[in-house]
Amino acid sequence: MKLSMDFFNRDQVSNCCSRRQAAAAKYGRTIAIAGSPNVGKSVLFERLTGTYVTVSNYPGTTVEVFKGKASIAGETCDIIDTPGIYSFLPITEEERVTSSILLNERPDLLINVVDAKSLERMLPLTLQLVETGLPVILVLNIIDEAEQLGIRFDIPRLSALLGKIPVISTASTTGRGIETLKEVISGSFGDKTGHSLRYEGPLEKFLEEAESIIHGNYAITKRSLAALLLQQDPEASALVSAKEKVAGEIHTLAERLCSMLPHPVSYEFALQRQKIASRIARDTVSFAETSKTVRGDGLSRILISPLTGIPILLVIMYFGIYKFVGDFGAGFLVDFLEGTIFEQNVNPWITKVIVDSLPWKSVQELFVGEYGVITLGLRYAVALILPIVTTFFLAFSILEDTGYLPRLSLLIDRLFKAIGLSGRAAIPMVLGLGCDTMATMVTRTLPTIRERFIATVLLALAIPCSAQLGIIMALFEGKAAALWIWLGVMTTVFLAVGWFASRFVPGEKPSFYMEIPPLRLPRISNVVTKTCARVHWYFKEIFPMFILASVFIWVGQITGLIDVLIRGLEHPIRLLGLPEKSAVSFLFGFFRRDYGAAGFFDMKQAGLLTGNQLVVACVTLTLFLPCVAQFLMTVKERGLKTGIGLSLFVLFFSFGVGYTLNIALMMLGVNL
Repeated sequence: MKLSMDFFNRDQVSNCCSRRQAAAAKYGRTIAIAGSPNVGKSVLFERLTGTYVTVSNYPGTTVEVFKGKASIAGETCDIIDTPGIYSFLPITEEERVTSSILLNERPDLLINVVDAKSLERMLPLTLQLVETGLPVILVLNIIDEAEQLGIRFDIPRLSALLGKIPVISTASTTGRGIETLKEVISGSFGDKTGHSLRYEGPLEKFLEEAESIIHGNYAITKRSLAALLLQQDPEASALVSAKEKVAGEIHTLAERLCSMLPHPVSYEFALQRQKIASRIARDTVSFAETSKTVRGDGLSRILISPLTGIPILLVIMYFGIYKFVGDFGAGFLVDFLEGTIFEQNVNPWITKVIVDSLPWKSVQELFVGEYGVITLGLRYAVALILPIVTTFFLAFSILEDTGYLPRLSLLIDRLFKAIGLSGRAAIPMVLGLGCDTMATMVTRTLPTIRERFIATVLLALAIPCSAQLGIIMALFEGKAAALWIWLGVMTTVFLAVGWFASRFVPGEKPSFYMEIPPLRLPRISNVVTKTCARVHWYFKEIFPMFILASVFIWVGQITGLIDVLIRGLEHPIRLLGLPEKSAVSFLFGFFRRDYGAAGFFDMKQAGLLTGNQLVVACVTLTLFLPCVAQFLMTVKERGLKTGIGLSLFVLFFSFGVGYTLNIALMMLGVNL
């Protein structure tokens, strides 16, 4: 296929830009930051706005749109940090969000951020963004690492080949190039130069025909919109159908084009864009010999090879999760806060104050006592859960910043394929160890509905959050055999349920693609900032739920509802071989699974659980109903019917596994 170096046609969208400029003058400027995952968009957003967004050294962090304000040349502008995309034609939910912003919100300027080390691979997206007719600035980010690898750029030539758009090199983590970028932004609003990619063969002919059919005014050029329509993008089709009745003609064109091509239309577009991108890169990028790439590649191969990667993963899990989160967080820190601070000082003092101040016993019990807001809710949230989630977030932030998580995805991709997922699902699964609610939201980054559903099921069933996991580690302190049984059951459930789901849930089989960032030493400032941001999120989103749960329990006690529910749970609890008082912990687990685990922690401290009962309780509670926050997120992401059905399945499955485990331990004569 012959491609002309005359890549662009410049006569498309000056009137469109003029309308945007007039609107911006009235309502203020809007700047959208767009690019592939893991290129530094969120760091650049923070540099421009001063508003922190969690910055992760792996793809898929920005799954929601974040907005902030920036002062550019004395003018206040709205900045939108869009989810990462690989193509303007969306596949995943995060790509669809970004596509919707460009199609519907008419930003006055696009900042296309790319990883300078991977320019050739990222230029096809740049070509698509330029083709929209929106003013575009290309930012070659992470330029410091590119230079260390001996990569050099002919920036004037690159700008010319892309239609004379501004091209700026930055290192957003250090602030290099940010002031220059701001200067360029101030002069780029209302850029009237529209550029259209010239294709070869039938693509160009059918594009021109589709353009001639479209008559309405849209945020992007008719040519860019026509390309989406020929690829049968549903959102573009809905957008055009709402304004004009051309859907039938466009669909006929798309079917005719599809019948003429050896591959899907989207593949043919991508192939031509990649060939043009490769020619641009060869003309503008030069390389020098360097040994750093070899060392980095060698270490990456060690991390993703099953022979070496699995032992490294086990070491990370042992020291990062078991020792640091389990022993230090759930052991030392919890003992100090829960024992020394609350049990010895806070609880006795606040109990005396409340009893002396409030003569009504029922009101006293709202604040202090067995289920009081302060003596139970605040104690659980601050003394038991906070040190555990903080140590987990700290360990997780270090792994993020090093670039290890994408390599973990590659390592377990083959295993995950057996359960209907790809290695990309490692991201929400690992995030689930921090917070299952957050992880359920991140499942939208998976490309197919089937993968999102399977991942949601496994998160609801078999992935304990850091708070629950930390308490479980504390429960198993000194009982290594019980810990291994719990771990074996949870691993078996995870793999078995995933395997059955992969066989019976309809849909496409998973495919795997992911940007692999370089391995880096973690930046202390980055790790601390991310950890603090997540702890702040914990206090904002999760802490109030502990207080609310205590209030609900208090209301339930007054009305007698708690007693009714506990009596209803006592029979299945007895089938598990657990004390009847365990019903209270399972009831707490309905509000928060870690809340329920904390109830078992108190029972263990009181000597009310044998080793066998402890492992049965931990297995059942880990598999138990998702917490209220996770349930609501599941409903939001998968729908009410799926949320309720999944919860019912998990409820009966958890008690079934607990009952089976209890019988197996008795039959085998195990006495932990």
